[in-house]
Amino acid sequence: MVTLRCTQKLLRRVPGPLPDTPAQPTTVLGDWYANLLFRKPQQLVLCVSERTLLPVVVPAKEIHTLSARLAIAVSEILVALGVAPSLADRECDEMQQFHFGRTESKRILGSLNDLMHGLCYILDRRPEESLLQHSLSLAQTPCGPMGYNSPDRATLELFSSGNVSGSAIQ
Repeated sequence: MVTLRCTQKLLRRVPGPLPDTPAQPTTVLGDWYANLLFRKPQQLVLCVSERTLLPVVVPAKEIHTLSARLAIAVSEILVALGVAPSLADRECDEMQQFHFGRTESKRILGSLNDLMHGLCYILDRRPEESLLQHSLSLAQTPCGPMGYNSPDRATLELFSSGNVSGSAIQ
């Protein structure tokens, strides 16, 4: 079970009503925060993990398939970072039960906005790279709420510690 906590810009595209109180996440990376980026040739959604700020970039097309595409992209980035494929698959499986919700943490939202600026820079400088490569580049960005640790290192530490309820956000 996971909740994708969307900015107002992205919530306008979400079909149906939002749950009053979304369930607690069952994933290692916790809930995800997401924002919509209008760029040519395609619109993108930047998602960040609530526990490690791991960024994942996915196309914004067909909002009803966003949850499945995000789960696959999360699995791919975890394997690319060096997380055991069995753990990445388990995280992907846990993301199959999905809800949309509103953002709650201003700290995570601030980091999401900072990473959005970084994504714009990367898209301008290296447009030929894949969305996975963009996600991996952003994952190396030091983030203040984690004591300037980077999301890629925080994610690896979280998965290697076995602490599924822990958070790298201070």
